[in-house]
Amino acid sequence: MKNSKFNIIIAGALCLGLGTASCTQEFLDVESKTESTTGNFYKTEQDAYRALLGCYDGYRRATTGTTGMNFLVYAEIMGYECFGGSGSGDGNSMRLLDRFDLSENPSSTGTGWSDYYSGIYRCNELLTREDGIQWNETGSMRNQYMAECRAIRAFLYFDLVRQFGNIPLLTAPTSDNVPQAAPADVYKLIFEDLKFAIENIPANAYPKAESESNDGKITKYACEAILARAYLYYTGYYGTEPENVTKAEALAAVEDIITSDEYDLVPEYRRLWPAACAQKAEVGDVTTLYGDYAGDGNCETVLTVKCTATNNWATADGNRWQVNIAMRTATGVAPYAQGWGYATVNPKFVEEYEEGDTRREASIIDINGEGLINSIYMPNCITGSQEYTGYYIKKYAPLAFADGTHAGIENGTGNFMISNHQDYVQVRYADVLLMAAELGSPNAQEYFNKVRERAFTDKDGNLSPKYTEKTATKENIMRERQFEFAFEGINYYDLLRQGVEYAATQLAKQDGVVVKTGGNDIPMEFNPQNFIAKKGLMMIDENQIRLSNGVLVQNEGWRN
Repeated sequence: MKNSKFNIIIAGALCLGLGTASCTQEFLDVESKTESTTGNFYKTEQDAYRALLGCYDGYRRATTGTTGMNFLVYAEIMGYECFGGSGSGDGNSMRLLDRFDLSENPSSTGTGWSDYYSGIYRCNELLTREDGIQWNETGSMRNQYMAECRAIRAFLYFDLVRQFGNIPLLTAPTSDNVPQAAPADVYKLIFEDLKFAIENIPANAYPKAESESNDGKITKYACEAILARAYLYYTGYYGTEPENVTKAEALAAVEDIITSDEYDLVPEYRRLWPAACAQKAEVGDVTTLYGDYAGDGNCETVLTVKCTATNNWATADGNRWQVNIAMRTATGVAPYAQGWGYATVNPKFVEEYEEGDTRREASIIDINGEGLINSIYMPNCITGSQEYTGYYIKKYAPLAFADGTHAGIENGTGNFMISNHQDYVQVRYADVLLMAAELGSPNAQEYFNKVRERAFTDKDGNLSPKYTEKTATKENIMRERQFEFAFEGINYYDLLRQGVEYAATQLAKQDGVVVKTGGNDIPMEFNPQNFIAKKGLMMIDENQIRLSNGVLVQNEGWRN
């Protein structure tokens, strides 16, 4: 963890360069009216609001990845659904992640660690300045602002502790090198922050009915969903109860979301994802391009990270990671845009979908099945790729107009690397229903059936004749989650919370799957012992270890 770098980043946050030019208006798109520094800032409630926006922006930069990777991409590559992918001439950093094998790329660095701690620094800065701010005497938003700030800190720490396990725990802005804390202590802060947020963000603060203006803002319900997710992960991965949250509290949290009547399932699964609804369209015709997509902030979205299109390399408003999982072609193959071909989809996973399950087509680009193999660009895609399988992620595939022009900006002037803007949806209502079922709700079967039936329902509302009823057992719930949340950065951690050795056996099913690298057939290799030795955790960036002057210690199994 670098010291002085944080001060530079925070100064930028105070100046609030938060994306002043984008093709859609977001609540983060604000301009600073004056130059602000830590010397003249944190004086008024308006200052606190601006600082809170800086925290939101830090959250976006961390979770969408200013380096071109993000939590979702890492989770998919480490998981069962996807391989490393990328270009045949690229290095092996993706293979290192996929196979948990340091020999693939011994000098691998760049994990998003700094972006997360920069976001945490922003939150800590605001929290420690709270008592020095002159809050409004009437109608003050103090508790809510601090609650949203603490929620953001909790979200950031939850991502970090799942990825790395052993991380420094910072509760104040500091330039000191801080040793790694016990994961239990990190989770203690996560749950404390989430509970504070749940108690202090009013239920009606950001009504779902006003999603056009509220989308992306942190609600009480988003915090309840993450509390339940964190509880399930902690108890599963560590095999013990956390210090200050019970199973009953976790269940009550998700039941509160359900009884709020703020959310519902989008009737047809594919309508959750722009690329699953996309039609070939001429440049500028976004109505045809997006088809019947349910829209950003739809009734199923509980928590999302907002992204906006940009042509500016200096800002992080655009979705920097989406290009990485796009098809590796020289130009777009309508309606899909070009990209770098990371996280190619495991054909073995594709085969596991049940007949009649609409989630397969909505989630996966099938090169052969969709007739894309006939494109003049596909031969180069195949020979230019690592671990090409004929399948790519559809849910987060960026879009192109009919002539292959990138569609990130409506008039076709966008850059395929930085103009992607699809929101990163972190929690959907379907997840809330399945978590409630798993936690033992009296309505478990009803919740389970809602999710499963939707998956087998066609556009006319008819249930597929292939649909079969299943009992809401733990095994069936976990199996349903695999297909419901494929390619959303969730399933890898669902595997881990069922035990490291169990996860290793599931991941080992990748071994021997034949892929194409440089156009040649190559069998995949996966040694489960590599995974077990590392406990499913990521490698800490060696640059951070060096910058810490030996205070940070590399995770087990990753040490040279």
